[in-house]
Amino acid sequence: MYILASKSPRRQELLKLLIDDFIIEVSNVDESLIKDEPYNLSATLSKAKAEEIFKRHPEDIVIAADTIVIHKNKILGKPKDSDDAFKMLKELSGDEHDVITGFTILSKDKCITKSVLTKVHFNTLSDELIKAYVQTGSPFDKAGAYGIQDKEFPLIKKIEGSYYNVMGLPVEELKKCL
Repeated sequence: MYILASKSPRRQELLKLLIDDFIIEVSNVDESLIKDEPYNLSATLSKAKAEEIFKRHPEDIVIAADTIVIHKNKILGKPKDSDDAFKMLKELSGDEHDVITGFTILSKDKCITKSVLTKVHFNTLSDELIKAYVQTGSPFDKAGAYGIQDKEFPLIKKIEGSYYNVMGLPVEELKKCL
């Protein structure tokens, strides 16, 4: 049995592109206690989440992932409130940043941990556009305060790398590893 260690509806949707039958079990790992270099953190977090679930399900295959946004060597997590979301989007406006998703596949036979980087180039955003986007509520459960899949808002100019990675699960690389 496959277990996805994530409550993210986007990860669930993306994993369905690869696996028909899996269950969800959310990890209880306190992410604030895990430290690493910004470009290694998502892989470290995904491994911790997978290991925590695997202890309860040693006969199954656990898939865990974590996505972070890095702008000017600073990690942008999920916004705390509307003001925080506005500040993050304003910071990203007209600039580029990295989105890194680390994933771990853990079973009794193997442990694979990888990370995938996608470079995202933002359009220059007006304050009015940012405010309208924040009012949708979409930014609040996403690292960097945005979703690439929110097509009605012209946030992104272009990407270099995996679209699915920016959504939260690098489907192409995960498929190779499965």
